[in-house]
Amino acid sequence: MKKAVIIRTEENEKQTLGRLFIFDGLDVVFECCTLELPYVNNTRNISSIPTGRYEVQPRNSAKYGDHFLVKNVNFRDYILIHEANFYTDLRGCIGIGENFYDINQDEEIDITSSRKTKRKLIAAAPEGFELFIIEIK
Repeated sequence: MKKAVIIRTEENEKQTLGRLFIFDGLDVVFECCTLELPYVNNTRNISSIPTGRYEVQPRNSAKYGDHFLVKNVNFRDYILIHEANFYTDLRGCIGIGENFYDINQDEEIDITSSRKTKRKLIAAAPEGFELFIIEIK
């Protein structure tokens, strides 16, 4: 199973920014930007999930199509990795995109090309991965 890490590097009262790396052995086979809500005691719908180790598996739904499900999050379920450009698109999930950019000029950093990035992540790790979330903020 491939290994992945999200490194959270910036957080404010509205959002958390970071980078996701997928490894195949020692090689980085995928990299993207991440967008999450800030950490608020792991509270459903308003918080990112705690740092730690998680299993991530592929999933499909009518709303998001193909995406990923983060398993074994304490006191939480249906934490997804899916497309999202703005922190307002999230309810505790992890949004992924190609670059950081203030798309809507609200002085908050957004992420771009989210659907395209999700397709690339699925191609890089179609069977899922083991995810480690760390902070260096």
